[in-house]
Amino acid sequence: MFKFNKNVLLMGSIFFLLILAACGEEEGTEEASGSDGGEGTESTEAAGEELESAKLVLNWFPKSQMGGFFAAQSEGYFEENGLDVDIQPGGPEVSTIQMVAAGDADFGLAHADQLLLARNQGMELVALGASLQNSPQALMFHEEAGLEDFEDMNGRQAYIEPGIPYWEYLMNEYDLSEVQQLSYNGQHTNFMNEPESVSQSFVTSEPYFMEREGIDVDTKLISESGYDPYNVVLFVTKDYLEGNEATVEKFMSAYQPGWEYYEDSYEEVNEVIHEANENIAVEELKFEAEAQHDFVYGGDAEENGVGHMTEDRWGKLIDQLYELELLDEQVDPNEVFTTEYLSEN
Repeated sequence: MFKFNKNVLLMGSIFFLLILAACGEEEGTEEASGSDGGEGTESTEAAGEELESAKLVLNWFPKSQMGGFFAAQSEGYFEENGLDVDIQPGGPEVSTIQMVAAGDADFGLAHADQLLLARNQGMELVALGASLQNSPQALMFHEEAGLEDFEDMNGRQAYIEPGIPYWEYLMNEYDLSEVQQLSYNGQHTNFMNEPESVSQSFVTSEPYFMEREGIDVDTKLISESGYDPYNVVLFVTKDYLEGNEATVEKFMSAYQPGWEYYEDSYEEVNEVIHEANENIAVEELKFEAEAQHDFVYGGDAEENGVGHMTEDRWGKLIDQLYELELLDEQVDPNEVFTTEYLSEN
């Protein structure tokens, strides 16, 4: 009897321990899965959610003109919207339009006139937001040269990138027959050594370099001539937009908050930009951020939010390029841009 009872007790103990273990495993599973609707649900869902990959290619090396995108990345706005965005630098050998058209990048940056010229070549691109409401492109000249109007370039050397649309516009609007056009190569040595010369520039960058070299310069905005395309325009292909509308919505949900954050915290974000492009000094980024402020946050953006675009502005640009015979037809502006994914203030 003693031996039998001992065995029974032993078997019962083992069985009881197995039941306890099973209950413990079941309870642990319920806690881990968050079946009670508590914090476990949120942590597991957050940990298990996979971010969707997207690639953005910049229209130049990282700088302040892309500040809103770096803010959206560094502040986690892209991630909050379910995206893992790879920001790829541009440069003189990088064509953002060709990359996006070929599917090597999902999103790209370019100027409005570049998008229209690409469309004329059969690439259907759609603008989603204009980061700069007005163009900071300008003619730069030595302060003592006294260039007051565009015709004053006559008799001078002008360093201009071949084929740049605004130069075609200026040549058509003004009598510049006596301007000696020389190819612009991104360097300013010749300009600095020739007090009567003129060079293409951006008011957000070149004046900083000249000041650092001790050269007093002045600038004249191209927009004063009436040619004023949107700059640093975010775009995708028409096919990508139609097939990936949810991804575009996610990206654009981070786009404006990124630029809004950059407005007041540009010095913080500039450190991130400097890490991505060590060749640009933090002081230069600060100059650019402050110089571009009204281009980004002024104009229509002041009332409607960063990125805002209008049919009238696109239509005017289309007409100008058509008159210059740079476009074969006057395309409907609503086919080349949309504000559907922008939120108004």
